[in-house]
Amino acid sequence: MSERALVIIPTYNEKDNIRKIVELTLQQSPDLDVLVVDDGSPDGTGDIVAELGQANPRVHLLRRAGKQGLGTAYIAGFKWGLKRGYDFLVEMDADFSHDPREIPNFIRVIAEADLIIGSRYKNGVRVVNWPLSRLFLSKGASWYVQLITGLPVADPTGGFKCFRRHVLEAIPLDTIRSNGYAFQIEMNYHTWMRGFRVKEVEITFTDRYAGTSKMSGKIVREAIWMVWALAASHGFRRRPFDDETVRH
Repeated sequence: MSERALVIIPTYNEKDNIRKIVELTLQQSPDLDVLVVDDGSPDGTGDIVAELGQANPRVHLLRRAGKQGLGTAYIAGFKWGLKRGYDFLVEMDADFSHDPREIPNFIRVIAEADLIIGSRYKNGVRVVNWPLSRLFLSKGASWYVQLITGLPVADPTGGFKCFRRHVLEAIPLDTIRSNGYAFQIEMNYHTWMRGFRVKEVEITFTDRYAGTSKMSGKIVREAIWMVWALAASHGFRRRPFDDETVRH
């Protein structure tokens, strides 16, 4: 039996993107399903996904009441996928900033890892259509995370990722505190500190062409304090990074 992957896509007002992103994602492999976690989008995003699901059993919808945040959406998606026996769980945005055509490469490379991070900053910078201010903020955040936590990842805030199921089973998901982009940092840190193999794969990130960004000052502030909380929770201990280390 082939290993199965679930692509989890959180949405809030993504009606202009969702149909195309779901269809392109499904084209990547017959062993891949899509779960859209929709936070009660008033623009009808959830209804579009429900329509797609009626026509294709590989499309699933998890509706939530109101805007509850990125982190809780992914946690809900992880639990949904683990319960149904998926081997790999992929995080991906709905706005085409993440290219679904990278997913087969993630699945191929994860044969030698436990977490794949689609990296904008490994071996250079590959970001399209961002203003310099946004790029400096993102690169600065990466440096900040590395400095405080020791996490040896060039792009710790990236949101295009693939987990093996045993990683998510090992992390107590109900204890994850972050709900914005700090969620990515927190999940990476817990994965690394538990001795799992983390590997970055180069991707090109293209800023959204439809809809509006969910970035806010509150999200930035959460990331600033969360980094210190994570490091302090382990006494600022650095885990030696070893690609051969794996914990099942």
